[in-house]
Amino acid sequence: MTPIALAVACLFVITLGYGAMCAAAPFGPCRKCRGFGFEMKTDRKGQLKRGKNCHRCKATGRRIRIGRWIFNRAQRLYREGTR
Repeated sequence: MTPIALAVACLFVITLGYGAMCAAAPFGPCRKCRGFGFEMKTDRKGQLKRGKNCHRCKATGRRIRIGRWIFNRAQRLYREGTR
């Protein structure tokens, strides 16, 4: 196999794996709060305590994956175009 064909095959496998992951688990942990749904703060003693709710994920701790977001948009565009 040539190096280009090998690279294309690897990218194809990675893309299929990511697509399968988006289909199986469309939501991932929020990047800002790391899936907690709130910010972690420390008090004066240095002990962790709960902070404010995360505004990015609206305190759910989950975000929609980019691949699933693209799939939802394409599906909505197709559905609206064939009415």
